[in-house]
Amino acid sequence: MFIKRLIRALLLDPAVYEEIEHDRRAMWQAALVVLLSSLSRGLYAYNVGNYTGLVIGTITNFVLWILLSFLIYIIGTKLFPESETRSDHWEVMRVLGFASAPGIFRAFAITPHMTAIVFLVVWVWTLAAMIVAVRQALDFRSTWNAIWVCVVGLITYWLFYVILFFALGLPKPAWS
Repeated sequence: MFIKRLIRALLLDPAVYEEIEHDRRAMWQAALVVLLSSLSRGLYAYNVGNYTGLVIGTITNFVLWILLSFLIYIIGTKLFPESETRSDHWEVMRVLGFASAPGIFRAFAITPHMTAIVFLVVWVWTLAAMIVAVRQALDFRSTWNAIWVCVVGLITYWLFYVILFFALGLPKPAWS
């Protein structure tokens, strides 16, 4: 069931995100997807740094998932809800966990020449998955509302990442 859900999440199937939203038992699966994605980011950090980069990159990605879930929940339910919006933080956390599935493919950024291409594809794919996931979790009728909530959430998320980058000395982003 987990592998099928993972594949359907990668294929941006709205029905799987709706299913995950309502399945409280799917939290461990969502956490596993984030862990795999986090390890993939950690491997990149290891390639440009050392073991410290691996550990910090992995942990930071996992913590930022929790933060992003909370931000998306607040932005989507408190600042920009639709009349049908009914959700809780755990539902948003589960669907965003599965929306991070494309991040697993960061492991293919094994050479400097591949890094920018892989990261760009993964970033666009993850954004699309986030939009589908947020639309389902927050019961939005409008995809534009889901896009807006994701953009505002990601801007806030990036600000936190930059703060952590300077505070912890995290690895440079791929585009630098």
